Amino acid sequence: MISSFDLEKLGPLFQDFYTLTGIHISLFNEKYEEIFPYPKELPSFCRLIRTDPEAGSRCRSCDRESCRIAAKKHRIHFYRCHAGLMEACTPIFMGEMIVGYIIVGNIFTYQSHQEGWEVISSLCKDYQIDRKALRQACMERPILTENYVLAACHILEAIASYLCNERLAILKKEDLHTRIDEYIFQNLTKDLSVPALCRQFSIGKTYLYEITNSTYGIGVAEHIRNLRIKKAKELLAEHRDWTIAQVAAACGFQDYNYFISAFKKNTGYSPKQYQKNIP
Repeated sequence: MISSFDLEKLGPLFQDFYTLTGIHISLFNEKYEEIFPYPKELPSFCRLIRTDPEAGSRCRSCDRESCRIAAKKHRIHFYRCHAGLMEACTPIFMGEMIVGYIIVGNIFTYQSHQEGWEVISSLCKDYQIDRKALRQACMERPILTENYVLAACHILEAIASYLCNERLAILKKEDLHTRIDEYIFQNLTKDLSVPALCRQFSIGKTYLYEITNSTYGIGVAEHIRNLRIKKAKELLAEHRDWTIAQVAAACGFQDYNYFISAFKKNTGYSPKQYQKNIP
C-alpha cells in the first residue's frame, strides 16, 4: 500500500455525503481493495445480489474494473454494474500518483421502478437469488435523476481533492512505488527505459509493470512521456529564447522528430505553435 488514510476524520466526511445524497460511498486503496465504506452495511438490493457466489464475485470484479478504467481516464468514470445499477468511480491523485479511489454506487436512475426491474430481472436471471425479495428491494430503491447523480459526483470529485489537500491521504515515503516515482521526477533526462528502471530498483519487468499500472493507471513508458511533455510545456513558457532542440534535450527526448510528434499528439499543437499561444 502506497498511502494511508485518516479514517477517523474521513468518517464524518463520508457520513455528510451520505446524509446529503443518500448514496453509498466507499474508499478503495490503489490495489482496488475496499477499506472504508459508508454506511458499512450495503443496501438490501446489493446484499441480496451478493448471496449468490457468482454474483458476489462479479461485484468485486466490477469494482476493480471501474478503478482501472478511472485510472486510465484520469477522471471520474460512470458505469452500470453487472446487476444494472448506476455507479461512479473517481481516482484520488497526489501529484501524478494514484493513491486510491472513491466509488459511489447502488444508484437507481431508471424512469420508473418497473422499467428498472425489467432490466435488472434480465441481467440477474441466471443468479440463484430470491426473485420476489430482489423485486421488492428493487422497488424500494429511490429513483434519482441523472442531474442529481451528476451533482453528487461533482461533490465526489471535490472530496477526492480534499483528501490530499487536507492530508487525509498521506504517502508512505518508504514504499517502492514512491521511490520509483521520485526517481523518475528527478531524472527525466536520464535513461528511464524499463531495463534501466529494473536495474535501478532490482526488480523484474513484470513487477515494474504491475506497480506502474496500479500507481499511474497507464504504462510506465506513457507515464514518463507525459511527464517529459509536461516539463517541455514549462520550459517553452520559461525559456522563449531556447530552440526546440534545446527544450527536447532538457526533457530527456533524444530524438528531435519524436519529440515533435509526441508533443503534438499530447497537446494538439507543435511546440512552436504551443509557445506562440502562451500568454
